[in-house]
Amino acid sequence: MSNFLIILIIITCVLLLLIVLAQNPKGGGLSSAFGGGGGNQIMGAKKTTDFLEKTTWTLVIALIILSLATNYIAISKSNKSNPIKGIENTLPTNNQSQSAQ
Repeated sequence: MSNFLIILIIITCVLLLLIVLAQNPKGGGLSSAFGGGGGNQIMGAKKTTDFLEKTTWTLVIALIILSLATNYIAISKSNKSNPIKGIENTLPTNNQSQSAQ
């Protein structure tokens, strides 16, 4: 299950990278390629910018949710093996530390 979530995280990151690179920080980006660079908005070039922005936010939210789900699964797996119990056995007790001195 965690491998599947990691693959989804990688796919989300690649898509997010492509969407962010398609945008222009000054508002041009992909919308200016369709004639929206000037003062006139022909054939809904403004809609392209809105779509890219909504897609960016959707992918960011999906990335956060997938990351939290992967963390939750990793924590639940580690609790099943109870790593604290193993650490307690390796820690020195007071009797062992006094005999070493």
